[in-house]
Amino acid sequence: MSTILQSDAWAKFQRDLGHEVFQRSGDGYSYLATLEGGRTGRYLYCPYGPIANSAQAFTRALEDLKQLAASKKCLFIRVEPTRDEMFPEGADQVEDLESRGMHFAPRQVQPSHTWMVDLTQDEDAILKGMKSTNRNLHRNIHKKGVSFEESHDPADIAVLLKYLNQTAERVGFNRQKDDYLTQAAKSLMPLGAASVYLARVDGEPIGAAMVYDSEDTRTYAHASMSYEHRKLSANNPLVSTMMLDAKNKGLTRFDMFGIAPEGEPNHPWAGFTGFKKSFGGYPVTLPGTWDLPVNNLAYKAYRLAYSARETGFPKAKRFVSTAAARVRKTLRR
Repeated sequence: MSTILQSDAWAKFQRDLGHEVFQRSGDGYSYLATLEGGRTGRYLYCPYGPIANSAQAFTRALEDLKQLAASKKCLFIRVEPTRDEMFPEGADQVEDLESRGMHFAPRQVQPSHTWMVDLTQDEDAILKGMKSTNRNLHRNIHKKGVSFEESHDPADIAVLLKYLNQTAERVGFNRQKDDYLTQAAKSLMPLGAASVYLARVDGEPIGAAMVYDSEDTRTYAHASMSYEHRKLSANNPLVSTMMLDAKNKGLTRFDMFGIAPEGEPNHPWAGFTGFKKSFGGYPVTLPGTWDLPVNNLAYKAYRLAYSARETGFPKAKRFVSTAAARVRKTLRR
């Protein structure tokens, strides 16, 4: 299993954004980390990393990261372990991270709950795993004059930005800024690490989606459609098209990238979670985002300053405690 967030292509993208990027490897581990932070303190962030093939290699990776962080005058390192082999067999992953002196981060960055579709199945099995509505739309959407096109031209990101802006104005939601997505297209699309899919009606674009590709995984990252054409339900066959194209490319997983935790109907992501699950697949739960202090006293001061700035300390403390308990409960199922 690989992730775009720990790839050479992602390192180029982050450098193009102006970040200082570090890529290192050692005995059984590798990582990509960026230098982050501001007035409340600097830290190294390792998105969906480090990558390690054993608990011992994970320890070596953390030590390497801590040494690098100290040399850069960072207060802590922020990591997001993703592989079971990074933990002792049968261990409670949350307890293992806590035993290493780590703290559940006050800001969870990458999703710890996501939905995967197995692309090693044959095409008929993938379609059969979807809800019948999605399957029928995939097979018949062309009868409505709708077509889909994969583009590696960075200029086509403009279609996605247009409809993201329209949707944000209509319903209001948090989204990546135009400059970020434009740079992602410029940096990643020429490398084959990203694509924009365009949905068209009689040749005119009515929506778009952006996906990221690693060595074995396609990640469904950003999408938006024309509100005026909503009755076509073109987003459903757009997703299934991107999924089957990824299979034909030789990728083995399609990551829907973020769902609401089970049993939380009021979660901000609950609305689109049902949509993502309608394509078949299985849930994946990760331990989440964790901080390892370089200096414990400085890190405590950072947490206090961050909490006071964001929501007020008591409220933030309750949020972190609740989120950590949620991840622990899911991992133990």
